[in-house]
Amino acid sequence: MQTLHGLLIYNGGLRTEKFISNEDRFVRAATSRGIHLTKVANDDLLVMTAGPTHIAASTPFTHPDFIFFADKDISLAQALESQGIPVYNSAHSIATCDNKNTMHQVLHKHQIPTPTTILAPKRYHHTTPTYLHTIVKTIGLPLIVKEAYGSFGQQVYFVETLEELERIAEKLSSVEHLYQEAIVESLGNDLRLNVVGDRVVASMKRHSTTDFRANITAGGSAEVYSPTQAEQDLAIAAAKACGTDFAGVDLLQTNNGPVICEVNSNPHLQSIFDCTGVEVEYDMIDHIIQTRERRTNA
Repeated sequence: MQTLHGLLIYNGGLRTEKFISNEDRFVRAATSRGIHLTKVANDDLLVMTAGPTHIAASTPFTHPDFIFFADKDISLAQALESQGIPVYNSAHSIATCDNKNTMHQVLHKHQIPTPTTILAPKRYHHTTPTYLHTIVKTIGLPLIVKEAYGSFGQQVYFVETLEELERIAEKLSSVEHLYQEAIVESLGNDLRLNVVGDRVVASMKRHSTTDFRANITAGGSAEVYSPTQAEQDLAIAAAKACGTDFAGVDLLQTNNGPVICEVNSNPHLQSIFDCTGVEVEYDMIDHIIQTRERRTNA
């Protein structure tokens, strides 16, 4: 079998141990499958728009068989795809998941259940009290406010009073955001299901006793979890709706069944490994190999 040569694109401005370890896990998995994978920073590649779109590299750049895109530099991902290079995940799916407003519209279009969600109108100054009263009347209190862009449970606010809502709305007057029903029975708890292709390959339940967010980076803890078939089917459907090849899908358990909290196109792998012992990166590499073989044989 021909040796595959791939690139792993990472963000040159995020060089903490958390990000480097995540990249190295994927490189080791690729190497174990006989794949030569080279790490390249996004700021070592210059997207040129004068004439036909192409990549000008400050480091040696050869046309790879595929790219694992461990970043959210959408313009770069689009430019690489325009050269006919398979990118995992695709630029479109990363963009969909990166913007929570867009993601919830996509999930709604595909009839994927989520908490009741209202996308904030585009404002340049304060939000009118009448509008905020309508938000409270529609969703109720408490409620959750989320900025459209944010990771690791950050840029998310738990709001218990109208006064708090007014302060948050004023703070976010020029920031894209949404208002969301608080699933009270699930506060401080969620499920993370790692989806690869058509399968859930690892799952954990996260819990916090000190925060409404269950994220481990926000102080939560995790335990191995065996998802129901309904939870697996929902996670797979949400990942497919967003167009991902692999994703970390967060579910909330409600009194009326599971709902999707969000779909992460760039899930970090250390936490799921620490909890479950499952090395999801090997499933991801195998998925890339299998999809490439299907495309070659088509």
